[in-house]
Amino acid sequence: MSPPANDKLRYSLQTRLFLAFGVLLILFLGLAGLVLERAYQESVEAALRERLQLQIYALVGVAEPDGAAFYLPDTQEARFSQIDSGLYGFIVDAEGRERWRSPSALNLNLSLNLAEDDGAPQIPKVGKTLYGNLSLPGQGELIWASYGTYWEVQDQQFNFIVLESSAPTAAQIREFQSNLYLWFGALALFLLVAQLLLLRWGLRPLANLAEDVSAIESGERDELQGSYPVELVPVTRNLNLLIKRERERQQRYRGMLGDLAHSLKTPLAVLSAALQELRGGANLDGRQRHDMEEQLERMDQIVSYQLKRAVEVNRSRLLAKPVAVAPLLERIMSALNKVYRDKAMQTRVEAAATVQFFGEESDLMELCGNVLDNAFKYGASRVAVSAHQEGRTLCLTVEDDGPGIAPDKRGWVLERGARADTVRSGQGIGLAVVVELVSAYGGEIRIDESPLGGARFSIRLG
Repeated sequence: MSPPANDKLRYSLQTRLFLAFGVLLILFLGLAGLVLERAYQESVEAALRERLQLQIYALVGVAEPDGAAFYLPDTQEARFSQIDSGLYGFIVDAEGRERWRSPSALNLNLSLNLAEDDGAPQIPKVGKTLYGNLSLPGQGELIWASYGTYWEVQDQQFNFIVLESSAPTAAQIREFQSNLYLWFGALALFLLVAQLLLLRWGLRPLANLAEDVSAIESGERDELQGSYPVELVPVTRNLNLLIKRERERQQRYRGMLGDLAHSLKTPLAVLSAALQELRGGANLDGRQRHDMEEQLERMDQIVSYQLKRAVEVNRSRLLAKPVAVAPLLERIMSALNKVYRDKAMQTRVEAAATVQFFGEESDLMELCGNVLDNAFKYGASRVAVSAHQEGRTLCLTVEDDGPGIAPDKRGWVLERGARADTVRSGQGIGLAVVVELVSAYGGEIRIDESPLGGARFSIRLG
């Protein structure tokens, strides 16, 4: 059986970060190694050239003309006297003819005549030094330095040349490269291991979050209660809110089923009694038929109302777009003015254009419509509604100049779960919808006396 498509697309965040940082680390260490290797090689070559320059100065200091040749009684470097020592000295004239060669170069097969060997050391100007490389069979790579001088006694220019084998320098560079790669390899391995450990430590809060979510799924916890980094706080807060919404939804469904069962008891009892009379052979008169039709209609209304509550009350605010409150209140007031045209109500709406509701527009329409409908129904001549905002919380106030609600009835009217069939016809259903909507949005509702003389409903949503 092939795995689901989602399983094929799964990947590890830790693996991605480890590979990304690992590649970056290897590139950085590789480039750093190349830079260090190049810098070390250049420093070694510069030191070798400086050493050759010093050897030339030593030869110039002890050189004495001897006819057509030169005599060098003593030098500071003993390798000039050792055959095939790897350090060789020459003195040539301006035409490239050899005038002196160190004992170490007796077996060196080297022609310093530029016309015969283009790779021979060049003749520089007086007081100048030239450097170069020369490869000889059997001798390998040689590095040379050529210095031009002028002897007044002989009124002639001479060229002092020192050559040294590059083998020791190459061996030194290779040893440095070997040590460099060894240490950089060990450093890269150490940093990769340290990086893996740091990634595990840094991503541990995500693992803790996954464990806490699993604990919630298994019923061991009710919500996320751990201490999380600030980057995860919005996630955990929203998860807790979703969990709370889900539990409230389940609780509402259970309550609605109870409400539905309780609300249907009376109509079913009436219908059952009527059926018992029919079984007894009695004929139903007009009043009994009217009662049965009324109870059937009432059952239909109860079922429709409970289904509406189940669908509309359970809406979440998390992804809802903000709704402008003032235009919505104006529309409701305009519609109710037409419905209650005979009352000629004086209305007042106080809501700034910036006041918004973060939720479903239909929910706000249902809530305001029910409360304002009661205000128009029981108000004598005036109805006022105002709205303002505190952060994301919407504050609504609806007032009328009607008889109001007695203080001992206010708590009962707003009691959550009040049965639709236990309240006076015409107001219970609407207030039940309002209470459910306010509860669904985590708000509160309060009833007190209005300065207008009637009831004042104060509602906070959020």
